[in-house]
Amino acid sequence: MKKGVLFGVGVGPGDPELITLKAVRILHEADVVAVPASGDGRKTALAIVESHVKDKPLLACATPMLRNKRKLAENYDMVAETLTRLLDEGKTVAFITLGDPSIYSTYMYIHHRVVARGYEAQLIPGVPSFCAVAARLNTSLCEGSELLHIIPSSHESTEAGLNLPGNKVLMKAGKSICAVRDRLAEDGKLDDAAMVECCGMENEKVYHTLRDLSDASSYFSVIVVKEGKE
Repeated sequence: MKKGVLFGVGVGPGDPELITLKAVRILHEADVVAVPASGDGRKTALAIVESHVKDKPLLACATPMLRNKRKLAENYDMVAETLTRLLDEGKTVAFITLGDPSIYSTYMYIHHRVVARGYEAQLIPGVPSFCAVAARLNTSLCEGSELLHIIPSSHESTEAGLNLPGNKVLMKAGKSICAVRDRLAEDGKLDDAAMVECCGMENEKVYHTLRDLSDASSYFSVIVVKEGKE
């Protein structure tokens, strides 16, 4: 029996109208749709594509937010094992993931494990959250020879990233947002920064200045810092 193929399908940042035609086709053709499920049971990616997968078998794949690398690795191994059993049955599996699978996606840890076991796995690009955020803010991310840096603001590299020359995108702000705001204020860049929380989702919030921000934000928060903003 011919083995099935695993597709890591980027479904965009939240707005169902931002799903690509290719992603829709893959979802329609898939035998099984794998759905990432965080520890609190939310299935954000599924909410985006639910109109395209109503008649599909769904496979919930636990993707908990853990700092313990060993437990994370064990979890990814279990998910990969489950997926490869389906591939051995000749089934095509579409694993949905927010934004684009190549940008800070948990899916990639599973993708690498499946490929390492000798199975075919392909990536289906999606609209990255920071592109949707720039559109919502009605601004560009970079023009001419401007540099652009993508920085995970919940990571220890945030400090070094903020010191880089050029425009910056800070992803996954969440609980660290106030610390980032304070750092930008210290650097005199607070008025160069804007943010969208939960871009394209029902609970979307737009901050054209971080001076309006007083509390921690959602994990799905993206800050754009424009050096020498017009």
